[in-house]
Amino acid sequence: MEQGLWNQMQCKEILKEVSNGNEIVWINENLEDTQKALSKIPLTLKDIHDAEARLTRFAPFILKAFPETAPENGLIESPLAEIEKMRLQLEQEYQTTIPGRLFLKQDSHLAISGSIKARGGIYEVLKHAEDLALEHGILKETEDYSVFASEEFKNFFRQFKIQVGSTGNLGMSIGIMSAVLGFHVIVHMSADAKQWKKDLLRKRGAEVVEYDNDYSKAVEVGRKNSDADPKSYFVDDENSVTLFLGYAVAAKRIKTQFDAQNIVINEETPLFVYIPCGVGGAPGGVAFGLKQIFGDNVHVFFIEPTQAPCMLVGMASGLQNKVSVQDFGLSGQTHADGLAVGRASGFVGSTMKHLLSGIMTLEDYHIYDLMRDIVNTQNIFLEPSACASFWGPIQLMKAPAAKAYLEKIGLTNKMANAIHVPWATGGNLVPREIREEYMHTHLK
Repeated sequence: MEQGLWNQMQCKEILKEVSNGNEIVWINENLEDTQKALSKIPLTLKDIHDAEARLTRFAPFILKAFPETAPENGLIESPLAEIEKMRLQLEQEYQTTIPGRLFLKQDSHLAISGSIKARGGIYEVLKHAEDLALEHGILKETEDYSVFASEEFKNFFRQFKIQVGSTGNLGMSIGIMSAVLGFHVIVHMSADAKQWKKDLLRKRGAEVVEYDNDYSKAVEVGRKNSDADPKSYFVDDENSVTLFLGYAVAAKRIKTQFDAQNIVINEETPLFVYIPCGVGGAPGGVAFGLKQIFGDNVHVFFIEPTQAPCMLVGMASGLQNKVSVQDFGLSGQTHADGLAVGRASGFVGSTMKHLLSGIMTLEDYHIYDLMRDIVNTQNIFLEPSACASFWGPIQLMKAPAAKAYLEKIGLTNKMANAIHVPWATGGNLVPREIREEYMHTHLK
């Protein structure tokens, strides 16, 4: 049987399992040698360096506007912590083995907005502000960027709007940073966005428009309204290269953190990264950066809810954003609010076509169990959607498809040295009363 026909049959079987709402592990048959794959993408490591340099230029402003960034001198970065107690808990609770070391990348604790969206969202707002300031001649690139905290600059930005569609966390990042700079910021939020996030945004000076529909509708209306206003800028989570590169900078940062702990990623010490996925911008950008930095030695998996696996149906079918989860009889609804997306980014899906190792799905009840596990073992609180990341190392060593993947790429006998990194995407700003509510939520 021809390989192409065999792959098509496997794809149909996977999509049948998906449409039944079953938990699955999909291995990307299009995965290629990293350098070959990257040669097909117009973005390069130079673009990531450029984004990192821009964030460095803005560090004096960020430090002045957000004193909580002082420990990082105005850079927005999160801890990388080994979570050995959690590793042992997962092994016992899910009756598996997770060889190697388990680390948590705590983008849940990023300054300013407490989620991974602080990387791409804040970066895009800063780049837009820089572009406007340079264009209007009120800034030189060699200046001290703390001038962005001045009343002169705030008055200048008040004539402009920034708009975004969001399920929550992206809106938080865009809203908080835009308001501090002086922009009139409008966040279009879908029905599944949490009320406390809407309340916080309004408190920080953002205008929030609520919709009874899902994420796609909020984006559609937000984009339409912004396009009709020549002084409005729309942050497009589905198609923005700027957002994507902001997220990609994370790979350079985690490389520095590995270096500080004397961890060298290579053929003998492979890296496995597991990232919760909604529309795809944040996990796609991080994955792109990781492949640029670590090449074939990093293996990235996205994690999605069984009722909203938009990236999975797009990539497995090859149709990308031309299909939605509803086309497969799924609701698109999930307790993992940041992952409640019906249609994935076609830009990200196409970029990930030859870079992503695979996608895993999980039922909602697991996210609350895993949330309690990380609190009880490591005293770290994450919002439920972020806890989907822990499903990765469990399934990597348990699911037949994942085991076959490790055997195919010759890593079965090297897993004792493996470094596993679940990527925690949000949670630090969740109010105490909501945390208590989450801790007592049991779905099964």
